[in-house]
Amino acid sequence: MIIRYFGAAQAATGTGEEALDLPNGSTLDELLRLLSDRHPAPAGPGAPALATVISRSSFLVNEIAARDTSMKLIDADTIDILPPFAGG
Repeated sequence: MIIRYFGAAQAATGTGEEALDLPNGSTLDELLRLLSDRHPAPAGPGAPALATVISRSSFLVNEIAARDTSMKLIDADTIDILPPFAGG
């Protein structure tokens, strides 16, 4: 499974992408908890904690919006974590 981080999520983890092995049938919610546990502290000064970012983010599973975090995932999925974006 590929996890792609954008904006504040990338700042929190210090990476734009990582690969994880999860059992097929794991839920998006389980993945998000695992990611929060894997990245408990911000990657750099001034960066937010990933758990904080996740609580405010939206998610894509294979480029489709995922609003139900109880949805089941498979190993071939790509998950995007999209924090709110600011700008004008």
